[in-house]
Amino acid sequence: MKLDRFYPIFDSADWLERLVPLGIKLVQLRIKDASPAEIRDHIRRAKAVCADRGCTLIINDYWQIAIDEGCDYIHLGQEDLDDADIAAIRGAGLRLGISTHDKAELARALELNPDYIALGPIYPTILKKMKWHEQGIEKLTTWRERIGTTPLIAIGGMNIDRAAGAFAAGADVVAAVTDITLHANPEDRIRAWLAATR
Repeated sequence: MKLDRFYPIFDSADWLERLVPLGIKLVQLRIKDASPAEIRDHIRRAKAVCADRGCTLIINDYWQIAIDEGCDYIHLGQEDLDDADIAAIRGAGLRLGISTHDKAELARALELNPDYIALGPIYPTILKKMKWHEQGIEKLTTWRERIGTTPLIAIGGMNIDRAAGAFAAGADVVAAVTDITLHANPEDRIRAWLAATR
């Protein structure tokens, strides 16, 4: 399955309902600090808008709810892998993306035969406190050599101006979060991203 080159990540179905209709074809729903009922509601709403618009929806972390709700794709961080039932995930037919930051994490991820590998933060990010310093685009080239044809996603501090460098270094996809959600006009920013990556 070929992934779109632009991969925005949002923390609520509200964002997806607002922005996916602009032409987004790959999106992640990453919710933190919500009740299971709230998470399920957001997933259902996100799934509906993505199905209507032909957009691939990736659910961050909540693999049990994703299975229950008939989702197609999940993303797991390294901490999420500690508790995830990979056999159940694969048995349910879910595709799987995995975050990586160093060679040990990459080796662990590759053992699971993921559908994509994410590397980050490529640049400093304000999104969350991380023990990892910026990786730099050069590391994308190293990852590209190590993972073969597995899709490679660049995340962390990405914006439109930095995207070309990430693609040139070996990324197949660029993920963006705050560059959109903190923008004065998120709709205009989405349109600019789509124009730059299509």
